Amino acid sequence: MSGLTHFDEQGQAHMVDVAAKPSTRRVAVARGSIRMLAATLAIIQSGTASKGDVLGIARIAGIQAAKKTSELIPLCHPLALTRVALDFALVTDGPAVECTATVETVGPTGVEMEALTAVNVALLTIYDMCKAVDRGMTMTDIRLLEKHGGKSGSFIQA
Repeated sequence: MSGLTHFDEQGQAHMVDVAAKPSTRRVAVARGSIRMLAATLAIIQSGTASKGDVLGIARIAGIQAAKKTSELIPLCHPLALTRVALDFALVTDGPAVECTATVETVGPTGVEMEALTAVNVALLTIYDMCKAVDRGMTMTDIRLLEKHGGKSGSFIQA
């Protein structure tokens, strides 16, 4: 086909066979932001949101999402993740919250989808927890920053 690995010779979708691939250390880092009103960012920063610790809950949601990626994305392999870490940065001249997810495993396939899923779900959780005061929040710039390991080696977004 066109070099897309999730299609067979007949063009049918299939899960890629990774049985013969060697297990190597795999790391992926993804990032995204959610823009909001300055007052919403102030609520997050002060910890006074009515639903609780916004960033703490978003962190747990992102970790859970990374672990469940194969249940959400049809052709992803279930993976034994060795590390999932989410970090948040409060950006006052936006205003926004930036989320960075780092996901690691030792296995035959990468963790890019797990890192991207973690970021998306963490940002959605921030939206859910703050929507009562700011329905205009916008998730943006969700992307893979880097990945390491496997046959294709490293990728670092310029």
